[in-house]
Amino acid sequence: MNKRAGSLARKMWLSITAAIIITILYSYLLSYFFYEKLYVENVENVMLEQGKLLSLDYESGPLTDELKDKIEWFNSKSEAEIFVVSNPKELSACFPFDMNVEALIGAGERERLLAGKTIQKVGYEERFDRKLISVIIPLLDENRLEGIIYMYMPLAKITELTKEFAYLWLTAALLFLIIALFAGSKIVQRLTGPIVKMKDAAEEVAKGNYAVRLQIDTKDEIGQLSSAFNHMAESIQKEDERKKEFLANVSHELRTPISYVKGYSDALLCNMIQEEQDKKQYLHLIHREAGRMERLVGDLLDLSRLDREEYTLVKMPLPLAQLIEDSTVKYKPVLNEKGLSFRLDLDPDIIINGDEGRIEQILQNVIDNALRYTKTGGISIALQNEGKMCVIKISDTGKGIPEGDLANIKERFYRVNKARTRMDGGTGLGLAIADKLAILHDGSLTISSRLGQGTTVEIRLPVIEDII
Repeated sequence: MNKRAGSLARKMWLSITAAIIITILYSYLLSYFFYEKLYVENVENVMLEQGKLLSLDYESGPLTDELKDKIEWFNSKSEAEIFVVSNPKELSACFPFDMNVEALIGAGERERLLAGKTIQKVGYEERFDRKLISVIIPLLDENRLEGIIYMYMPLAKITELTKEFAYLWLTAALLFLIIALFAGSKIVQRLTGPIVKMKDAAEEVAKGNYAVRLQIDTKDEIGQLSSAFNHMAESIQKEDERKKEFLANVSHELRTPISYVKGYSDALLCNMIQEEQDKKQYLHLIHREAGRMERLVGDLLDLSRLDREEYTLVKMPLPLAQLIEDSTVKYKPVLNEKGLSFRLDLDPDIIINGDEGRIEQILQNVIDNALRYTKTGGISIALQNEGKMCVIKISDTGKGIPEGDLANIKERFYRVNKARTRMDGGTGLGLAIADKLAILHDGSLTISSRLGQGTTVEIRLPVIEDII
């Protein structure tokens, strides 16, 4: 992890350094461009303009001394070297070193001069160790070339142009480098700092410390990643707490019946119970607790398959009213024994596409809870159509559920009465399974209750419309 963080920092430093180098190179290329395009063009235009102005002093005929004096005077004031000659061959005598006249004015250029066209040339001259720019202005008398004005000027190197600014440029470049490095270090630290924090936090989560959180409040992608990490850590922490609570509940739920089974069976094996009536009672208790463990294990297997989405429904068209009637027949003896009333109000026309066994399991889990917590009054079941859905309402007049517990009542092993024993409770998984089965049928299960007045469970399921 450290290597990766270091590698990222190095990559960012290399990127910043590359950006600085590219900026400097771009500045150099831009300066060269301005030199070539602006400086050279400006010098060329100035010389051409000066040459044309000087040529206006020539009227006709051979070159006069007055014109030569005037051009010589202008030459002394100008940065360019200016010559006026009657014959191009005389140019070689005007230079301080030997020059080939053909190199100055070629045959093709003479033709252009005879046509009255000016000539502009830029070329490297070894003797000057730099480029020369030259302008040649023809002096014509009708169609006869009486002379030429030859102007040339060595082009200054860009280093010479910037010589007086060299120290200022170096100072500015050094200042720019320092600022760039300082800003770069801050940028690298700002960008890699949160990533290093995330790496450290991830290592803590890997060690089992799910309470770790990142304090990064930026609104950019790093901040969004931090929020996502905190949400992930919180989810893992909650899941870990649920897992621990689940294991504790399972252990508790199994330990109680196992203790009964072991204790009663030990008593029977050791012949501590002599009376046949007591032996039968003990065997009945062992059988009851074994049944409780069997139901618990079955519910746990169902939940496990539901969580892994491995639960396969065998759906078929079902007359829901008939299914409810058939499923509630077995509860009549218990209802009569407890003195509870039982009322059905079912719409017989409702047909659903569902798994018969799982719909019956939903009903059984809800009705079992209603029977368990209803001491007086009764239980009623209503079935009615609501457009594309139908709703099964199972209401009781039991003790009810406190409002603060309603949000969690469908969680596995959740207890409203934390101190209750399993003598007044089932496995604690019934509502969790019923809720998941309802969702598998593209429906829902909701619970409303008022403490001391009773509870209503509403199961909504989609209906088959074209059959109705």
